[in-house]
Amino acid sequence: MTAMTSTQTPPAASLHTPVIGWFEQHARDLPWRRPEAGAWSVMVSEFMLQQTPVSRVLPVYEQWIARWPRPADLAAEAPGEAVRAWGRLGYPRRALRLHGAAQAITERHGGDVPSEHAQLLALPGIGEYTAAAVASFAYGQRHAVLDTNVRRVFARAASGVQYPPNATTAAERKLARALLPEEDERAAKWAAATMELGALVCTARNEDCDRCPIASRCAWRLAGKPAHQGPPRKGQTYAGTDRQVRGRLLAVLRDSVGPVAQAALDAVWEEPVQRARALDGLVADGLVEPLADGRYRLPLT
Repeated sequence: MTAMTSTQTPPAASLHTPVIGWFEQHARDLPWRRPEAGAWSVMVSEFMLQQTPVSRVLPVYEQWIARWPRPADLAAEAPGEAVRAWGRLGYPRRALRLHGAAQAITERHGGDVPSEHAQLLALPGIGEYTAAAVASFAYGQRHAVLDTNVRRVFARAASGVQYPPNATTAAERKLARALLPEEDERAAKWAAATMELGALVCTARNEDCDRCPIASRCAWRLAGKPAHQGPPRKGQTYAGTDRQVRGRLLAVLRDSVGPVAQAALDAVWEEPVQRARALDGLVADGLVEPLADGRYRLPLT
């Protein structure tokens, strides 16, 4: 057999059956995948899973759905309560965006998450990925769902490179559409399966090709696993960054039942310039409200 080069893509149909078959045997039992989970559960999970691993999401997700089982339940609360319930998941603006989406769903769609892709995309805080994911996973529609895991699987299996570009490209979208099965239900299963494959097997580091159902067809593996040649991959740092300071400031506000004095916030970070910059950023992002008396609280409106 002649090895594929990085420009030779395996036929899409040859990938569908083994990947979907693997998924049906090895998919994790996650609450938002269960038959009783509705579109709202799927949407909540997609917001939470952005840049956050499943293990951290699960307990917060369970508490969230128990407290706000429908969009209208969340919409009736102050946005600060969404920020409080978000806990330490990180990137708390996602909580505000999810609250805004819940309000729009309640006002525009009678409290039901819309099934049409265009209506999903029109919701505040919903981007290309989330709209496609909800339409696919909640409603079984045919959409290219491109998260980091899927992009990595396609980069290796179809394009023969170790990692995808730092930002999603038009070429990746075209490839994803070309690889979609024609039938809606199968396309939705393919979207979930490729995502799971990237999360569990075709991982960013220490990929487990021995467990991969398409290892024999993978362009990157057949080319000898050439090393990444593109721009350096972005690493994520946390210690000492404004993100860490913001997290500590928000933790004080989440743990308080009422407004917090400036002194309580000053105590969480020694360096005053960085602390002030982080607090100003939280206010600018709508995550914190300053009061006239110099105290701060989570947003009420």
